[in-house]
Amino acid sequence: MTDRTVETRWTGGMRAVTTAGGFEVVVDEPETAGGTDTGPQPTDLLLASATSCFALAMAYVAARRGITLDGLKVTGVGAYDGPRFARISLSVTSGSPRSVLEQLVPDAERLCYVTNTLRRPPDLTIELG
Repeated sequence: MTDRTVETRWTGGMRAVTTAGGFEVVVDEPETAGGTDTGPQPTDLLLASATSCFALAMAYVAARRGITLDGLKVTGVGAYDGPRFARISLSVTSGSPRSVLEQLVPDAERLCYVTNTLRRPPDLTIELG
């Protein structure tokens, strides 16, 4: 098993900066939630993780089969229910025929780490350092 580590430092208010893979991502809340709206909300990043991972899985499966996808786009919608999403829906669109996309989805579902993690949640622990 391989570990992946990211680190987030709070920068004041409702804003933080996450370092992941050598990149920095500003995370913030909208002004209506006490933030400064200088970055995506954490829940937006969760949706971005799901949509980007699934898009890359679709592209990978298509490339392995010699299929060129035309304008692949994955849209994610999270339905809030209190302090969590009750449902996350992903919608895949492309200029490629629907029948082609339908053939790719099962393998992309199998390969996408993020959607697999959401479907079978890992143990989550919180420790104080």
